[in-house]
Amino acid sequence: MQVRKRSQSGFSLLELMIAMTIMLIMMSVATSLFSRSLSTRLRESRTTDALTSAYAALNVMSREIGNSGYGLLDPATGLATNGIVLPDSDAHKIHVRSNFNNITAYTDPNAPGQTNAPGEDVTYYFEATTKSIVRYDPHSSPTTSVVVNKISNVTFNYYDYVTSGSSGTGPNTTPTGATGRIVITVSVDLDPIYGQPNPSSITFSSEVNMRNSNYMLQQY
Repeated sequence: MQVRKRSQSGFSLLELMIAMTIMLIMMSVATSLFSRSLSTRLRESRTTDALTSAYAALNVMSREIGNSGYGLLDPATGLATNGIVLPDSDAHKIHVRSNFNNITAYTDPNAPGQTNAPGEDVTYYFEATTKSIVRYDPHSSPTTSVVVNKISNVTFNYYDYVTSGSSGTGPNTTPTGATGRIVITVSVDLDPIYGQPNPSSITFSSEVNMRNSNYMLQQY
């Protein structure tokens, strides 16, 4: 009696290669989508961190610059002053003074007892080598501190107001005794992320009214 063998069927080599190719393509697409999603999430996280730090720095600068000139009078006119040290201020640096302790009448910004307490003599400037906004106060310890880093630029635009109801002139790259408003603009560099447009930065501004300037006091 002759026994017949059952025929065995299976995948051919060509079919296996096609199946493997399709699987590799699908895995590549899934990996690409996952990588893109991860990089987007990473960028959003870093953007949030950068914005949080920059906003905090702007709040600190806006508060101190806005209080500039408190307790000070122009010795020549006897009028209120904005407190900006003009020779030390430009588009990327601002030096302001205030007399919070109100020890004596204002005669000279460098006179003893006028602006020699912490927070009364402050300079903010952009340091290009470290990409940082630096705060300098000769009466604090330490005298120099970094307000925020990873900054590509910071600019100060000055607007002058002379008469009551004036619309103001500016923006100017240097302040004057008539400066009544300052716009601080900060550009934040974002870390490069693979698969995303690079380089990338975010720019935003804060408007500061010099509330102790002679012009601003006339508005109240």
